[in-house]
Parts: sequence; structure tokens; C-alpha cells
Amino acid sequence: MTTPTWHGGAQAVVTLTFDVDAETPILAAGRRYADHLSTMSHQAYGPDVGVPRILELLADLGVPATFFVPGWVAEQRPGLAATIQERGHEVAHHSYSHRAPTTLTAADERADFERALEVFVAQGIEIHGHRAALWEATRTTLDLVAEHGLSYDSSLMGDDRPYLLDVGGRSVVELPVHWSLDDWEQYAYLPSPQIGTVIESPRKVLELWRAELDAMRHYRCLFNLCLHPFLSGRPSRLLALRDLIEYAHSCGDITFARCRDLADAARTDPTLPPRTPPAVVPDPSVYPIG
Repeated sequence: MTTPTWHGGAQAVVTLTFDVDAETPILAAGRRYADHLSTMSHQAYGPDVGVPRILELLADLGVPATFFVPGWVAEQRPGLAATIQERGHEVAHHSYSHRAPTTLTAADERADFERALEVFVAQGIEIHGHRAALWEATRTTLDLVAEHGLSYDSSLMGDDRPYLLDVGGRSVVELPVHWSLDDWEQYAYLPSPQIGTVIESPRKVLELWRAELDAMRHYRCLFNLCLHPFLSGRPSRLLALRDLIEYAHSCGDITFARCRDLADAARTDPTLPPRTPPAVVPDPSVYPIG
């Protein structure tokens, strides 16, 4: 029987991913929020304070990470992507404007996707992977990832291990995500626009993520943690992340990887045959468009 190889012999693989959204999710809710200085400063904390602090933590603990950066954010802060890359981490595509693809026409999604690529090309940033804004990928999303030769996507939830997607005859590695491994569900709070209404204790969040990591070691899974610097860059939350990374190191059977490197390993794994993306065709008499 063929043995899976994507995990390199580890019991679990951890991908630390940081969605450097900055102001984009708020502006996507309405450009009027640009005049809400408290809200804008809340979001600017991510790239301006959170990212430098995160980079120092990663350097101190010797672990790699992937930073998903909207093109608008990279454009507004020209040295940000280069700084991340120079520290040995990966910069990946996270749309241009952070508008959910499910709210756009196919033409508008293409324009947004390609505009982000143009920003990274202009800055000399090599892009290998993509994550849809709000994880709301469409069929067009996967077509664009494949068409532009990106190695992987990280927006879908069809497994807890990497899997391959056959997208129009091109192979795309999917590095699946899940809401339980997203700090937005734990820490996001703003009164307007209402992006969330919770501020959990970092101790509780650490307990949740450690439990998931232990279970993923049991089942040999991908622990794909999604963090936002404006949320997890806060002091107590970053210390909880440090505790989680140190715990993972202490287990002795967990490896950390950039998404691009894990995608490369998954692509050559003989036990991962390509799947087709979900193709649900509802009966319109039962499920009318609404």
C-alpha cells in the first residue's frame, strides 16, 4: 500500500497563516468608513504594529509562515510585502480589495484578482498561492488560480488534509481551512461596521487550538491556522500564540511549513488523486434562486 508523503513523516503539519487585511474589510463594507478614524486606526494596527511584532515572534521561535496580503494593502504600504519576504516568509494573494468573490460578477472578480497580481509583479514579489476574501470562493476563483499558474488555493473546507483539485485540466492544491482555526471567530469586535461581537480570553482560545492540534496529531492532519494581525497582534493574544507554537515544538512530532512548500509536497504525493470541485446542481423547483 502506498504511504502518504505530504506530511514528511510528521504527525501533523502546521501552517501559520496571517491575513494582513488592514483597512480593506472595512472599506469593502462601505467607503464612508474611511472617515471613521477610530475604525481605520483599529485596522491599521495590523500592518503597522501587529506585523512587526509577529515577525519578531516568528524569528525568535524559528518558524516559517505565510502572509496573505490584499493587493491594496501592499500598494498602500510599498515595503510591507518585501519586508515579510526578506524575513524568509511567503507572501500570497488575498484579492486586491478584499471584496467577497460571491458578491462580484465574474468580470469584476477577474479584474480584482488580476489587479492584485499586477501590484505584486511591480514590487518583485513572487506569488504561489491564493486565499479568497472571507473564504467565499466561487468557480471563477478556482479558474483564475489555475489560469494564472498559482500552485495552491486555501479557501475551501472539503478535508482536513491537503487535496488536489482538477480545475479545467490544471491541478491546484487545496490547503483547507476551517472556522475553528480562525481568530476572527474568537476576537473580532467592532460596533460599526459590525464585523463581529466577541472578545474571547486568549486562554480559552489557546485551549481550543491545543485540543484541535492534539486531535490532528492523532489523525495526521493539516493544522492550517488563520490569524489576522489586527486581532492576534494584540499583546495577550500574541503571547497565547507563542504558547501554542512552543507546545507544538514540545510534542516532537509536528513540523511547520510555508503554504507554498506544503503545496509542493502535496503535489508529488502519490496518494492524493485529483478531485473535481463541488458541482451541486439544485432542483429549481425545490431550491429557487433567492
